[in-house]
Amino acid sequence: MVDSLKKPGFEEMRSGIKVPAKETLLTPRFYTTDFDEMAKMDISPNEDELQAILEEFRADYNRHHFVRDAEFEQSWDHLDGETRRLFVEFLERSCTAEFSGFLLYKELGRRLKDKSPVLAECFTLMSRDEARHAGFLNKALSDFNLALDLGFLTKSRKYTFFKPKFIFYATYLSEKIGYWRYITIYRHLEAHPEDRIYPIFRWFENWCQDENRHGDFFDAIMKSQPQMLNDWKARLWSRFFLLSVFATMYLNDVQRKDFYASIGLDAREYDVYVIEKTNETAGRVFPITLDVQHPEFYKRLEVCVNNNEKLTAIANSKTPKFLQFFQKLPYYVSNAWQLLRLYFIKPLDAAATQGAAR
Repeated sequence: MVDSLKKPGFEEMRSGIKVPAKETLLTPRFYTTDFDEMAKMDISPNEDELQAILEEFRADYNRHHFVRDAEFEQSWDHLDGETRRLFVEFLERSCTAEFSGFLLYKELGRRLKDKSPVLAECFTLMSRDEARHAGFLNKALSDFNLALDLGFLTKSRKYTFFKPKFIFYATYLSEKIGYWRYITIYRHLEAHPEDRIYPIFRWFENWCQDENRHGDFFDAIMKSQPQMLNDWKARLWSRFFLLSVFATMYLNDVQRKDFYASIGLDAREYDVYVIEKTNETAGRVFPITLDVQHPEFYKRLEVCVNNNEKLTAIANSKTPKFLQFFQKLPYYVSNAWQLLRLYFIKPLDAAATQGAAR
């Protein structure tokens, strides 16, 4: 029987079904959009590339990939205490993010079916991929005697409305940063198998290729809509979404540095590498990229990390809630100021890199 030190007490909705993590600014979002506006898009300027990507989706290279093997069939009680808690949190966050993509893509496939068949089929096939990812992650949670009620998540989560162009910016970056996150972990553990604490990481090489293809799809859509990429507003929004995605990942991962340490990675070094690679990749479609080599870039993110530690300490204190707000306010203001200063670091013109081969 597993004692309480080995099995941290996760709050359960019912036996074996975990209460979803509380929604915050840093948790995975669920999105919806203007389906009619998306249906009216003329994709003919880049339809050949979209058709080629559709053929790749139809080929379904990973249709036999997400099958658990004998290595899963054992007790995982030796992953105990904080390591267990952090790993379950990693699985939950990853499952929620993949399931969010599934819901969005499935609905887009349904709404566009009779209006934009190429886009509709692409979205439907991407939803297939995301469902496999979410299901595989949720099954992994069951190895720790937990699971997420994905039907409950569908109904209970708040949905963020983004116009189509913002959906494209956000999901493109989400898929591409997902690729770099998965492949970086996979390559590290391939070189250091002694750090692979759980078999799911062996699936990451093929898995991340789904992320990469999905990102290429959004790249192709944006290139079919040049107005989304070639004016001053596109430069401002590209900068905003790059900074939002990079800052969110950095603040999340440094907060969970012990999880990365458990698989032999330094969270800060890992994030710097993933940010640099995603930034470089984004330069193939976005008009600008961020100057992530600027001496202020990580310095200001570290200020936000320290602020968040103080905010957590205040939230966990016994101070009355109405007083906590005033204690937290200076740190919220500081975070906003740091991010504003980062936003106004002069970006890099990506035009020179956009002819590069994928």
